Amino acid sequence: MTTDIWVNETLYAGWGQRFRVVRELARRKSDFQDILIFESETHGRVMLLDGAVQITEMDEFVYQEMLTHVPLLAHGEAKRVLIIGAGDGGVLRRVLQHRNVERAVMVEIDGEVIRLAKEFLPSIAGDAWNDPRAEVLVADGIDYVRRAEAGSFDVVIVDSTDPIGVGEALFTDEFYANTARLLTERGLVVNQCGVPAMQAEELAETSLRRAKAFPDIHAYVAAVPTYVGGLMTLGWAAKDPSMRKTTAEEIRRRAEAAGILGTTGYWTPEIHAGSFNLPPYIAKHLPEQG
Repeated sequence: MTTDIWVNETLYAGWGQRFRVVRELARRKSDFQDILIFESETHGRVMLLDGAVQITEMDEFVYQEMLTHVPLLAHGEAKRVLIIGAGDGGVLRRVLQHRNVERAVMVEIDGEVIRLAKEFLPSIAGDAWNDPRAEVLVADGIDYVRRAEAGSFDVVIVDSTDPIGVGEALFTDEFYANTARLLTERGLVVNQCGVPAMQAEELAETSLRRAKAFPDIHAYVAAVPTYVGGLMTLGWAAKDPSMRKTTAEEIRRRAEAAGILGTTGYWTPEIHAGSFNLPPYIAKHLPEQG
C-alpha cells in the first residue's frame, strides 16, 4: 500500500529530494538530534537525522564499501580499526568482512541511533553487532581520540553527519591532531566531506585542517544516488603518500587475501584506484601539495 505522504529532505534551503512514504517506522528526538526512519516506496527503509538523509537500504552499499574497503585495502595490513559515528552499523559490518582485522572499535555518541538501527534497519549491520572482534561504545568520539593510546590503531574511519551540530567537533584541528597521534606510523584516516557541488567549503576547510596533522591530503569519490548533487567526496589523510597510489593489481591481491573480492556491489579494485582521479571542479578545493 502506498500513501500520499511525502518526506522532504531539508539539507539545503533551496534544493532537495523527497520520498513517498509507505509507512513511518520511528520518529524520535534524542539528546543529540531528530531521528526519522520510514519505509519508502522506492528506496527501502530510510534514516534521516535532523532532516538529512543518512542511509537508504537501496544504495547504502556504495557509501559503506567505499568508506571502508578503500582505506583498509590501501593500507594492506590494517588489524586495528577505529570507527567514529556510523551508528547504523554498516561500516562496522564492512570492516569485519576483512578477515585480517583483529579489532574494530566503534564509538557512536547517540545510542538511540544504534538502538533504532538494530530494530528497524537490521539488514545494514547484519551480525556485526555480535562479532567478538567488535567493541561498540556509546560515547563521545572526540573524548575517545583524546584519550586513546598513541599508535593504537592502523585506520580511523569517521562516518559523521556534516560539520554542524553534533558532527561539528569531529572536524577540528584538535581532533585531527589526536587522530594522527593514535595512528600507527603508516596510519590513515578517512571521513565524509559532503557533495562538493553543494558543499565544496566542507572539503576545502577540512582538508586544510587535516593538512596540519598529516603529510598526504587528498580525497576520493563515490556516486551515491541519495546524496543529491553528484559525486560524494571522502576525505583522505595519510602518513604514507604511497598508499593511495597502490595499483589495482595489488589492491586485487589484497582484497582476495582479505576475503573481499566478489562480495561488493560498487567497489572494485579498478574503481578503488580510479576514485582518486578527481574532476577539476573537485580537485581545486584541495590544498596544493609540494
